[in-house]
Amino acid sequence: MGTIIEVKPLDNYIVWIRFSDNSDATINIKPFITEGISAKLSDYNYFKQMKVDESGGIAWENGFDFCPNYLREMAELKD
Repeated sequence: MGTIIEVKPLDNYIVWIRFSDNSDATINIKPFITEGISAKLSDYNYFKQMKVDESGGIAWENGFDFCPNYLREMAELKD
């Protein structure tokens, strides 16, 4: 399925992602921000600190992450 090579936070907890096959998608992360480890992402400044991790997914310093396969499936469901 490929990995993520670039990620950018957008307004309203939307993430723009570029996959290794050069396709891109926008995904709304807000529904995943609830309690527990994801709660810290409700601070938008913290949310914007996402990065591409070593497995090709996106992650935050607190350990919350999304694997690239799941993000690809979410992107395809939107189409």
